[in-house]
Amino acid sequence: MSDVLASVDSRTQLAGHNRMELLLFGLGTGQKYGINVFKVREVIRCPDLSPVPESGPSIKGIADIRGSTITVIDLGRAVGLPGTKDEDIADSFVVVTEYNANVQGFLVDSVDRIVNLSWEDIKSPPTGTTAQKNYLTAVTHVDKELVEIIDVEQVFANVMGISSELSEDVEQHASSIDTKQSLVLVADDSFVARNQVKRTLDRLGIKSVLAKDGQECLNQLKRWKENSPELLDKLSMVVSDIEMPNMDGYTLTQAIRADKELGHLFVLLHSSLSGVFNENMVKKVGADLFLPKFHPDELAEVVLDRIRDQQAERG
Repeated sequence: MSDVLASVDSRTQLAGHNRMELLLFGLGTGQKYGINVFKVREVIRCPDLSPVPESGPSIKGIADIRGSTITVIDLGRAVGLPGTKDEDIADSFVVVTEYNANVQGFLVDSVDRIVNLSWEDIKSPPTGTTAQKNYLTAVTHVDKELVEIIDVEQVFANVMGISSELSEDVEQHASSIDTKQSLVLVADDSFVARNQVKRTLDRLGIKSVLAKDGQECLNQLKRWKENSPELLDKLSMVVSDIEMPNMDGYTLTQAIRADKELGHLFVLLHSSLSGVFNENMVKKVGADLFLPKFHPDELAEVVLDRIRDQQAERG
């Protein structure tokens, strides 16, 4: 599988054009699943695993991969499927991923191929499948076959745990700023990520409106522009994920900047995909700032600083 992720440089050209590439894999059920290639470092045959005492049932073990020790999560087990049997591990694969400033491996039964898709072809899950216990962030069709895209951020949060607490210093900072009249619009396709941001804003006393993708976010802004301009005046910023169905964060930012009445809005791209590439794309599409997920203190400080600056501009 060493050639599966070849030509990464050519893949980066897809960003900003509302396109992405999806790694297709199986979890032993016949159903195809997918993950954005930008989250994937490499795909390897499962190496020797060392057990982790008193770990959760989804943690298959730890492995030494290219000099680094990483946790390997049985992805099937983590999303409520039977998981990979011990006798099948040697024939399985590990998808080594990097997001939210963490590196982890997901054990999968098989790896199929990479497909190039438009984000417009990536749809939100059907109504009734977006509850917290479901792990689908989106669905699509490849060769007329349904592909389910797993919310690996939610998997990681549930298996490993992510702190969403604010530090005392940040809470003191928040107490010195009047946040009650501020509004933040949040766009993210991940149920967990949306609610992580919302909880942080709630603790700061900031009202938030949530959107499941870039198109829904843009539609909300246009409705406010046409029907409730006073809400646009209260809007401190748009916090947007980058990878989203229907319209990604880069395309959303470009659409905001192209609108005469929305172009002045402060746009924070808040993504699990970190690195120099994303910082360069922020400048290219005209976003104000890029912030890797998910560090509640960092997000809170950025929002508070923006509100303080906004209030100073208004006098």
